[in-house]
Amino acid sequence: MRADLAASYGEERLPRYTSYPTAPHFSPVIGADTYARWLSELPAAASASLYLHVPFCREMCWYCGCHTQIVRRDELIAAYQRTLRSEIAQVAETIGRRIKVEHIHFGGGTPTIMAPEAFVELMAAMRQAFFVLPSAEIAVEIDPRTLTVDMVEAMRLSGVNRASLGVQSFDPIVQRAINRVQSFEQTADVVAMLRRAGIAGINFDLIYGLPHQTVASCLDTVRRSLSLAPDRFSVFGYAHVPDFKKHQRMISQGALPDGLARHDQACAIANALKEAGYVQIGLDHFARPGDSMAVAFEERTLRRNFQGYTTDKGEVLLGFGASAIGHLPQGYVQNEVQIGAYAQSVGAGRLATAKGYGLTGDDRLRADIIERIMCEFGADLGDICARHGAEAETMLKSASRLKPLISDGVVRVDGDRLAVATDSRFLVRSVAAAFDAHLDPGKQLHSRAV
Repeated sequence: MRADLAASYGEERLPRYTSYPTAPHFSPVIGADTYARWLSELPAAASASLYLHVPFCREMCWYCGCHTQIVRRDELIAAYQRTLRSEIAQVAETIGRRIKVEHIHFGGGTPTIMAPEAFVELMAAMRQAFFVLPSAEIAVEIDPRTLTVDMVEAMRLSGVNRASLGVQSFDPIVQRAINRVQSFEQTADVVAMLRRAGIAGINFDLIYGLPHQTVASCLDTVRRSLSLAPDRFSVFGYAHVPDFKKHQRMISQGALPDGLARHDQACAIANALKEAGYVQIGLDHFARPGDSMAVAFEERTLRRNFQGYTTDKGEVLLGFGASAIGHLPQGYVQNEVQIGAYAQSVGAGRLATAKGYGLTGDDRLRADIIERIMCEFGADLGDICARHGAEAETMLKSASRLKPLISDGVVRVDGDRLAVATDSRFLVRSVAAAFDAHLDPGKQLHSRAV
């Protein structure tokens, strides 16, 4: 990307658009009663994906932007697992039938912090409450530093078939600066354990823009990672928001690379992965040719949700656990963020919904446009608007933020079709933001555009 574009747009604070509207626009107006009604209204043929949030870790990584807390007592984790099982039963009872499930994703925190037998029990509870299809993808996020052989066996017995390993960086200087010391050997051992257990889908998560990180250290991490041959990579830019995540104050602002250096790191990682044969998918994912995500990208069926890019085609995402977000045709819901408030709601027999957002027709139109831009680096506005009973010309005129992007060569508009220039794809969030009717550029709620 041209240096002038990085300078002009790279410092903008923009959403990652894993939803539209984004979570800061959720309101307590949408509560447990609304969620219960939405669940009861789900069509008979609906299928769902499940997301389970496990908000515990053994120690805090200073770069972390997740809802998590440090625990030493396993009793707290066991109690939380029991609450999850109760919430699963509540939601299933509210739906009134065993809805089909095609995807299950455990996120955190560190989901594998649970006792192995507790994990097996939780999976059994989901299979009892829902009809988990034999072909379902069951994915778990893993901290390689704490994974045990017993937990791998529990995952195997429970049908887990995909694992996402947090790697971030193998540079020891960077690791010490973010309080996450994790050797290459630890990671390699975990990959071998998973593959021996038949858990074949392996994802690696990398981060650029970390303190003391350089292009050279990024490329060394990629080289080491490639030697372990994961199927997919997710490559995220570090979001430094110490006003919202107090532990990030442990990271020195002066040790962070500037916008142009972040861009150089992102480009170096992307080029190295593409040279190794991986297909670049959207803004920040890479997959081996033939992988289901690469196929979805080629067939233009790729989707985007709170886990990032996904092959999940469903319109229903049921979120379980403290802070978990769900998506239904009617809108979004989010559980109580604080673990105590979440447990209290579930324990009282209430759905734990704390806030949400009811979608309007205009929201659905803009969400479709933004998702296609994020997934395909372009959008057929004529087709999308026609499906929503709108006019592409009107939508283009309302997107005032597009004008400078067009002038700078970031975007091309040909009739009703919009395309992001190949050399400007790192600015895809800036293009998507042009169609965001809720965006408040004055609020520093999001990560930098580059």
